Amino acid sequence: MLIESTKELSYNVELINLLCRLGVSYHFEIEIDNQLNNIFNNLPKLLENNDYDLCTLATLFRVLRQHGYKMNSDVFKKFKGKDGKFKRNIINDVKGVLSLYEACFLAVHDEDILDEALCFTKKHLETLDENSSPHLQKHIRNALILPYHHNMERLDTLHYISFYEADESPNETLLKFLKFAKLDFNRLQLLYKKELALLSTWWKNTKIVESLPYGRDRVVEAFIWAAGSIFEPQYSLSRMILCKHVQLESVVDDTYDTYGTMDELKCFTAALERITTDGIDEVPEYLKFFHSCISRIFDETENDVTERSAYKASHSREMLKELTRAYLVERGWQNDDGEAPSFDEYMKIGRVTSTFDFVTSAVIQGIENMGIKEILWVRNNPPMVEATKFFSRLMNDIAARKDETKREDFPKGLDCYMKQYGVSRPEAIEAIFKILENKWKDMNEDLLKPTTMPKILLKYTFNFARMSMVFYIGTDLFTYESSSKEIITSLFINQLPI
Repeated sequence: MLIESTKELSYNVELINLLCRLGVSYHFEIEIDNQLNNIFNNLPKLLENNDYDLCTLATLFRVLRQHGYKMNSDVFKKFKGKDGKFKRNIINDVKGVLSLYEACFLAVHDEDILDEALCFTKKHLETLDENSSPHLQKHIRNALILPYHHNMERLDTLHYISFYEADESPNETLLKFLKFAKLDFNRLQLLYKKELALLSTWWKNTKIVESLPYGRDRVVEAFIWAAGSIFEPQYSLSRMILCKHVQLESVVDDTYDTYGTMDELKCFTAALERITTDGIDEVPEYLKFFHSCISRIFDETENDVTERSAYKASHSREMLKELTRAYLVERGWQNDDGEAPSFDEYMKIGRVTSTFDFVTSAVIQGIENMGIKEILWVRNNPPMVEATKFFSRLMNDIAARKDETKREDFPKGLDCYMKQYGVSRPEAIEAIFKILENKWKDMNEDLLKPTTMPKILLKYTFNFARMSMVFYIGTDLFTYESSSKEIITSLFINQLPI
């Protein structure tokens, strides 16, 4: 249908949009890119000869931007009045307003028209949903909580299948798309179950849960993060290594954050730095056990990948050492009589404790054609990587501070921002969300063509930020496991009826 279509632009773009929203576009990446490249090259002529409506233009804009094509946001000027504001009559087009809202999240810096459009559409969508059909109402509310561009792909696929299924005027083409999407979702779910079974057995065999009871047992939540970061079936090995790294890191975090004494942690950090086990006698028995577990996990992972990847395993070990050094600094802040560092000082360490470098080393290990070039890109901290680290660190911090009953494991990013700028907690939260809003634009810029990194690495990096939103936008889903039950059930247990 995609290759042979000779229909008008709106039909082809909606076809591509459906493939993306229904979660099956990964099957047709070359065909989609060829089609979009042709549309983008002919875009000036198409826009000149056609008076596209708001829904068509907004969908076209979003689809092109999501695939790296920088369509000019000036196309939305036609929907403004002489007063420079968006025309009020467009609110009668609910689907058009929703499409424009979703498109706004693809903005880059200095696109004021999209900033204005976001305020306009969000304001009106919050009231328009009340007069919409029930299935459109639910779709709007999902978008207001987490827009497509910021949501976990598999979760958005579930939401969109439900929305698409409720269409009041189904046709043969629609039903074919729907069946294909459901079959594909169920097929991937079977793969995820197999991976989870293997990971659960692996985790049980480490005996960390029974030997280190203070550590969080979160292998399923770690797998949600892994599947949300890199969901495609061909990256199964990478996803599983990533899950192991996320679970391992959570126990390392708990060791430094809640259990070990400062003296024990200093000795443990020093022991991890050594190539041999020299100095391991200086740490208590529980840390000797943990040290041996860490070494064994790295050895197992190295055996799972090709011999040519030994340097990538070595890099991963170095990233864990860097992470534990940063955790030790944070633990020192906790013991410093409540004296918080400045926000800038905090984020120097926070970039490391975001864990992005460590867990990304797992992804690179699992993909054979990634290597030194990709490692250096991550380590050079380009805007996209920097942005992702900010999301991971600061969204976690905000979620932690929402629980007023939790032990004050001082300081967090909010505390440090309040100290540096002398503002209240609500003002600090507002300021941090403004920082993150600009970080989205940094990432959007780095996703535009031409790019020098593999598409899957760029997408994974962006998805890492998305997962920070999914896990920390409300309750901390990683720490409070009961909060993640609905996601676990939807993604890994309940099959979609065909």
